[in-house]
Amino acid sequence: MNGTSDTKTRLKIFTWHIHGSYLYYLSQGNYDIYIPVNEVKSEGYYGRGKTFPFGPNVIEVPAAEVQNVEFDCILFQSERNFLTDQHDILSDGQKRGPRVYVEHNTPEKHPTNTRHVMTDPTVTLVHVTHFNKLMWDNGGLPNVRVIEHGVCIPEVQWKGDIPRGIVVINHIQQRGRITGWDVFEEVRKHVPIDLIGMGTEQSGGLGEVLNPKLPEFISHYRFFFNPIRSTSFGLAVCEAMMTGMPIVALATTEYVTVIKDGESGWIDTNVDKLIEGMRRLIDEPQLAQSLGENARRIALDRFAIGRFTAVWEKIFTETIQLHQHETENSIYQ
Repeated sequence: MNGTSDTKTRLKIFTWHIHGSYLYYLSQGNYDIYIPVNEVKSEGYYGRGKTFPFGPNVIEVPAAEVQNVEFDCILFQSERNFLTDQHDILSDGQKRGPRVYVEHNTPEKHPTNTRHVMTDPTVTLVHVTHFNKLMWDNGGLPNVRVIEHGVCIPEVQWKGDIPRGIVVINHIQQRGRITGWDVFEEVRKHVPIDLIGMGTEQSGGLGEVLNPKLPEFISHYRFFFNPIRSTSFGLAVCEAMMTGMPIVALATTEYVTVIKDGESGWIDTNVDKLIEGMRRLIDEPQLAQSLGENARRIALDRFAIGRFTAVWEKIFTETIQLHQHETENSIYQ
């Protein structure tokens, strides 16, 4: 690791390709991101791929060569990255250097008593919502932060010319209650609604729509519905709000701090009330437009890409500086 904190020099961040859309938004920052690639393109080792229009600051490194490259900071994005991948491809020096773990998800086991897998006090733990930070048992780690999402989408404006709702969830039926498959099934008995995402064809859905084409595709629908019971704040919801689309969601997790009931969409734990709201949006396109405009204003303020990348750069820099300080102290002790 070169350990530089010179802000005039672009930071060199190493991570894995785990969540393509998140990696794309992360790559909008003023730093370079290095990702491993192997011949079999296994999980996390896909390289740049062809789905996202990554810029030149996303750089592939053959997995076998990762140990020979100097990085300023390592970014873990999954349990597998932390428990397995780092030991497979990082050098001992890289594993002792500045490191950050970003937790994308809510706890899958017990909602409040699940200890986070990352227990190293020298690693900065970042949650993507304040709800996530609240619900995970972070074990008293000294460096626990929150960086809320930031998105940038093509110049797409909500049209709402299709009087139906749209749900965007990968493998919703296979994931069951946590993603609200039963809620979706109940809703579509009463409201015209479509489903897209990987593995949705066998569930009566339309299949996957690649992320770069997603904003334009969903912009024609009257509203966006999120039936997930327990989740982080979905990037697809942020993107829908950016187009000026009204949101309907369960009043759980971080959604209650973003969506205002009756102002930018409908949010409730009573599914019957949500169904009533959806019907109104189908019958009253002007109401849908008004709520969608409010949703867009919220998204532009809260999910600005510039704020997102600036905070990430600040966290990387602070983590590097803290590591340098601790290293210097250990030398003089």
